[in-house]
Amino acid sequence: MSSSPRHKGASPASETPDPSPLTPVEAEAGALSSRLNRRRFQIGFGLAALLIGLAVIYLLRDFLGAFVLGASLAFLVQPAVRRFHGWGLPRAVAILLIFLAILVGVGGLIVLVVPLVVNEFGQLQAQVPKVAAEAQDKLNSLQGSPIQFLGLKLDVATAIDSINKNANSYLLGQFGNALSLGLAALGTLLQIVLMFIVAFLFALDAAAIQRQLRRVVPQDYRHDFDLIWRKVRKMLYAYVRGQLVIAAMIGVLSGIACAVLGLPNAIALGLLAGITAVIPYFGPFVGAVPAILVGLAISPLKALEVGVAYFVIPNIILNFIYPKIVGDAVRLPPVMVIIALIAGFSLAGILGMFVAVPVAATLRILFDHIYPRLYESRA
Repeated sequence: MSSSPRHKGASPASETPDPSPLTPVEAEAGALSSRLNRRRFQIGFGLAALLIGLAVIYLLRDFLGAFVLGASLAFLVQPAVRRFHGWGLPRAVAILLIFLAILVGVGGLIVLVVPLVVNEFGQLQAQVPKVAAEAQDKLNSLQGSPIQFLGLKLDVATAIDSINKNANSYLLGQFGNALSLGLAALGTLLQIVLMFIVAFLFALDAAAIQRQLRRVVPQDYRHDFDLIWRKVRKMLYAYVRGQLVIAAMIGVLSGIACAVLGLPNAIALGLLAGITAVIPYFGPFVGAVPAILVGLAISPLKALEVGVAYFVIPNIILNFIYPKIVGDAVRLPPVMVIIALIAGFSLAGILGMFVAVPVAATLRILFDHIYPRLYESRA
């Protein structure tokens, strides 16, 4: 009986077929699956880092203003730090010299301006009761008697007396405690010290912070990160520079307008207008309130003249000069700016209004960069 020949020592159980090589389609599918799994992990890691960052921000919410202002100051001094570092100075020494120059400049400005401003603010404060009384007299003279409207009597004088009494009790209750003022001053001092500490640390490690942020970005998108980072940095420099220049112009022109219109304490009123003008768009109109009250103490016509001046000056500057100073760095429609400011104020008050426009402009830069890559053909 014949049998099929076998190799000596071989058994059917020991024979295993060699794995067949993958086809190109299978190899490409496996590589694609690996890339997708890696991308999912990267997205999950990024979301986890974002959540941790938001949690840290929430825990530091009471000191968030100092951190934001410190980071902003560190960002603004970076060009000078790089220049001094290029001259051979260590970064820490360069940062300290710049901060010292800032403190000396602010101190010199205080020494030059404060005596005059304190005098004018003192006169303005002393004039507040008179302004309120004369404004009330003007309103009473305008009404003459309680207003009749649809059978209802509206006694404005009674309402004003009630407001005055409640306002006085509120002011006495809020600001009459010297201990509260002292604690508030101490808290402000601590915030300023913390701001400079944060600014020093951020300025010292600016390059390392940028590298760490870049490392979080997936390798395929680091070139996009570099492009977006440069655009955001350019936009922020232009925005801050434009805001400071615009605030200075509004303050100077408002002070000149008050002096031309014959208002007392024109320098103090102009300084108030310049300080409030730092708040984007809404600030100049907030600064008009004290000047209008002072004008109302003179006459209703004078108050109207002041209101027109404070309306015309910011509108001319914001519509014709502001775009030329800032250029195309912050390209947002006015409606989007108003929405951003309202949202910022709702979330974080005045500090939110300061950062609302830069955040909105950053989102605009991200949109302009990402949208063509999602909906247009790649080159």
